[in-house]
Amino acid sequence: MKFRVTIFISLIVLVIAVSCNNGSLYEKNLEVNNSGWNINDSLIFNVEINDTISPVNFYLNLRHNVDYEYSNIYFFVNTVYPDLQSTRDTIQVLLAGKDGEWFGSGLGQIKENQVLLKRGVVFPMKGAYEFSFVQAMRVNELKGIEDIGIRIEKMQD
Repeated sequence: MKFRVTIFISLIVLVIAVSCNNGSLYEKNLEVNNSGWNINDSLIFNVEINDTISPVNFYLNLRHNVDYEYSNIYFFVNTVYPDLQSTRDTIQVLLAGKDGEWFGSGLGQIKENQVLLKRGVVFPMKGAYEFSFVQAMRVNELKGIEDIGIRIEKMQD
């Protein structure tokens, strides 16, 4: 009897894990140093792309604590393509409204945001892509950012 209950619970967990995927092709979050995000430190994501036909949505995952001093954050996002060509974008993410209320979800000290950066992206070539994020807030040690991540998912029909 105990063995059957264990198998049943394991199957439920497996079904939940598989159903929560929602078309995600890649998702990874990287922790930021507790002492602060140094202006010279990059958070690097290496993604293998095999599909150059299907459009995808590209998201930024950001967790910060309520002690973060600003209502927004600027990033430099560097992309290195499989052919070693590169691009650099500057991105601003609003984290709080004019009233000081934090955007995102989460109770307590941590707020989570998932921001759509690009909709309907079609990767131009197969291979290894490198996406690196550098904080661009003009402070040497940016405090209050917990982790940064990216999510690439197939567009829903």
